[in-house]
Amino acid sequence: MRPPEIAPYIWVDTVTSLAEMLARLRTSPVVAVDTESDSLYVYFEKVCLLQFSTADADYLVDPLAVDVTPLGDLFADERYEKVFHAAEYDILCLKRDYGFTFTNLFDTMVAARVLGWGQYGLGPILESRFEVQLNKQMQRYNWGIRPLQAEALDYARLDTHFLLPLRSLQLKELQAKKRLDEAHQAFQRQTLVEPTPKVFDPEDFWRIRGTRDLLPAEQAVLRELYIFRDRCARELNRPAFKVINDAALIRLAQVHPTDRRSLGQVKGLSYLMRHHEGTKLLEAIAKGLEAPPPCYPRNRHNHLNDETVTLYEELRAWRNNLAKARNVEPDVILSNNTLMALARKAPRTPHALAEVEVLDDWQRKTYGDDLLRVLGYRSSDGQ
Repeated sequence: MRPPEIAPYIWVDTVTSLAEMLARLRTSPVVAVDTESDSLYVYFEKVCLLQFSTADADYLVDPLAVDVTPLGDLFADERYEKVFHAAEYDILCLKRDYGFTFTNLFDTMVAARVLGWGQYGLGPILESRFEVQLNKQMQRYNWGIRPLQAEALDYARLDTHFLLPLRSLQLKELQAKKRLDEAHQAFQRQTLVEPTPKVFDPEDFWRIRGTRDLLPAEQAVLRELYIFRDRCARELNRPAFKVINDAALIRLAQVHPTDRRSLGQVKGLSYLMRHHEGTKLLEAIAKGLEAPPPCYPRNRHNHLNDETVTLYEELRAWRNNLAKARNVEPDVILSNNTLMALARKAPRTPHALAEVEVLDDWQRKTYGDDLLRVLGYRSSDGQ
């Protein structure tokens, strides 16, 4: 719901209105930002809406109608603080679609986690701090359609409208708890995330629940069906799970129908799959029936020596105890991946620790002595 005191948002879908918005944003040293994408509805995801808020205005930008590349200068400009909630996904999408770079970030979700708040989602935070409820029905909205519904636009503008006052609350609490430097380092790490190309791996069929319970011949059919589904998803530009869901893939692998009549009896197949793609679907099943059983991939990195396992568990125990004392989630201190990298490298001197590139300067300065103690550091004089 939209509180009655909020002024109407400003819709931006032309070169002129974008330039006007940018000029106004540049008069504000702090700008709230969010994005909406269509990942639930297409194979090739894209940014479909950008939201900006200052202290006195909210803007909704339609990137499907206007070239938004001029926004890149704002994101890269150190003079303006950009406030996101859960920035990582937005940054990945904006880097992927436009090649933007980011500086001077404030992430209200990261700040909430550093502060040890019990809830990190924007909806619960807005409800508890500002008595505002977001429309949960909009969480699965298709932002790629046009025109956008009024309810969706109201929901989108609320994603940024309260971020600036939320930042002010968090900033005071971070300063009071002496955690502002820690938060700034975490914000900086968010700016460094990089998108990875969407690459299809046919061996990922092993990730489907129930795959390892199938017979070897059925696993071979499932692999071919998995490849077929991805090809269809690309051609239709639809998410793979909306082409054929995982449960239906498993049923097809078990039943492996050989004609259209038996294919039509498999639960969970759409009309499109049964009638328009039925021949190709049957061909994929036939190919799977003729293929040799696939071998479950064995990752050589899974085989850890006893010392690495011991160090990892000792690092986790230290990290978890510290997190409990600070009333934060363990990964706010250091992630499991970071701990595993330290356990593998096992640095036992300050110099060696500095060469392990999984820690930033703040983490190394704050936790370095404790980490070396857990890892078995010995000084040159043996103390």
